[in-house]
Amino acid sequence: MTDHSPITIHWFTIDNVDKLDTPALVVYPDRVQANIDLLKTMIDDVARLRPHVKTYKNREVTQLLLDAGINKFKCATIAEAELLAICKAPDVLLAYQPVGPKLHRFIKLIHAYPQTKFSCLVDNDVAAKEISDAAKRYEISIDVYLDLNVGMNRTGIAPGFEALQLYMDCAVLPGINPVGLHAYDGHIHDIDLEKRTERCDAGFKAVLKLQQDLHGKGYPEPVIVAGGSPTFIIHAKRKQVQCSPGTFVYWDRGYEVGIPEQLFLPAVLVITRVVSLPDATKLCLDVGHKSVSAENELGKRVYFLNAPELIPTGQSEEHLVVEAGKGHHCQIGDVLYGIPHHVCPTVALHERIYTIENNTLTSEWLNSARDRKITI
Repeated sequence: MTDHSPITIHWFTIDNVDKLDTPALVVYPDRVQANIDLLKTMIDDVARLRPHVKTYKNREVTQLLLDAGINKFKCATIAEAELLAICKAPDVLLAYQPVGPKLHRFIKLIHAYPQTKFSCLVDNDVAAKEISDAAKRYEISIDVYLDLNVGMNRTGIAPGFEALQLYMDCAVLPGINPVGLHAYDGHIHDIDLEKRTERCDAGFKAVLKLQQDLHGKGYPEPVIVAGGSPTFIIHAKRKQVQCSPGTFVYWDRGYEVGIPEQLFLPAVLVITRVVSLPDATKLCLDVGHKSVSAENELGKRVYFLNAPELIPTGQSEEHLVVEAGKGHHCQIGDVLYGIPHHVCPTVALHERIYTIENNTLTSEWLNSARDRKITI
């Protein structure tokens, strides 16, 4: 970005960027569509896809997925579930165990959107009983998936005897209907695909055994929902497993580098401007913690496509200071195009995302499910 010769038009260049205040999140819909099309070529049956809405959080991408023949979805919040229901998604799994007020909101959701089939997770008897009592009280039946801990160590019950017993307990509780097993292995993200596959297969063995044990006891064979983006192509080879990648629609720098065999296109960028020149070698940009995910170390938050040489040295709520080196030609107002290292929480920081079509700012999509509540 260092010279001011005539601008080279790249895929990401915004011709009318002077109309865009920064920091801003922008999306390239043609690249989103290309990513959806690519995903469908990576699995034998589109019916086995259950993408996670947490990455994009808006109606427009949901509609693109529905138009592509994808009818099953996964989400983590009541707002995300309601967004999907508003779009008339047929099948929505709340990949969370609803307890307390969240359970009551979940029940309201089921009543408010009867055209959508909702299900949720459970990993203990106490929550299972609470869900059962609520379902019985409101005279409904709720499908539940047993949440299995295959190494994430945050929620879930280890696949084995206790999990078998919990599934059987759920089967006799009124108002709930155990239908499957949920195994999220997000802790597995080795760059080397062979190593990633080895770890994924090792963790999945106990899940498969639990499925077989339950079927052997006379239960309908439980559906298995497994994996995220890093293990998607591994689970996609298992003929009966539903796969739930999420990041593929937008992609990001973390997966671009960390999962090189998946050739999805970065489709979302954070746009920022140089707002100050603190000294002869540094730039200050208007992209702080409030506009790009900051859970990673400083060097893994945003990668600038038109200035990859910049080295971040400090970040606060509204600013990012970068080292540009001696003799740089950057000026106040220069525009930078950055790929977020982690796009999912970055999207959650922005109430809207601006669409770029044919290198032109055209419209905006509301990230309505970034809020904790839409109507319920």
